[in-house]
Amino acid sequence: MRVAVVTDSTAYLPAELSHQLTVVPLTVVMNGTAGREGIEVSPADVAQALCERRVAVTTSRPAPEELAGTYRQLLDAGADGVVSVHLSAKLSGTVEAARLAAADLDGRVEVVDSRSAGMGLGFPALAAGAAAARGADLAEVRRTAAAAADRTTTLFYVDTLEFLRRGGRITAASALLGTALAVKPILHVADGALALRDRVRTTGRALARLVDLAVQAAGDAPVDVAVHHVAAPERATDLLAALVDRLGDQICDRYLAEAGAVVAAHAGPGLACVVVHRRAPSGPTDPR
Repeated sequence: MRVAVVTDSTAYLPAELSHQLTVVPLTVVMNGTAGREGIEVSPADVAQALCERRVAVTTSRPAPEELAGTYRQLLDAGADGVVSVHLSAKLSGTVEAARLAAADLDGRVEVVDSRSAGMGLGFPALAAGAAAARGADLAEVRRTAAAAADRTTTLFYVDTLEFLRRGGRITAASALLGTALAVKPILHVADGALALRDRVRTTGRALARLVDLAVQAAGDAPVDVAVHHVAAPERATDLLAALVDRLGDQICDRYLAEAGAVVAAHAGPGLACVVVHRRAPSGPTDPR
């Protein structure tokens, strides 16, 4: 059985891996002008819009019709089924759109909610792709993606909670708390939603704590790690170096990729994100 794997642009897959999957873009709207993430709108465009021009930036899911067209194209090209792995349903309507698109395709499309974003989505999508390449059937590819999502932890630091508040991803009360106490927040994705994980007083301590939490999430398992950033490449490079120093040979694959325009719109410049993917206990499965 030949299974195709689809994901969306918020997976932020490294360039060397993105060709393995079909990627459907989300849309970013800046000052009333819409563009596709990674194609017409870049993270730099969003950072400039937020910080220099101070214009409104919003995001929207792919239309169900666009997803349905992608699924039909893959099925018409010879795939027996499609597994579609997407950004958390608690952060975006993309999963809902995918399920609407799949409803008319006679059970040939399975939709998986990664309950995360960035490589928190990317690792499950790559695991699904690897399973499909091994010849797994539709149900097994879906199970592989869901299991990889369960073994993935997403942690991140932001300079300010204001952009998340504007986008409705956290409450105004949470943003006010961070501002009032002048704390640097560390957040994580918990059951698909954003939640405060820790608070520290300075950026340096926050980034050190981010590394500690990532090491804790890794445990004793072999892991893949990914580091994302928005307009903070040196911060991301230092984070990855610290993770390599702490985890050593425990790391199987490591990636550094800038987060795209959608996450930039909600997190703002300065984001630093670490994703830890614990490999399956039955043996390592190279996501490549």
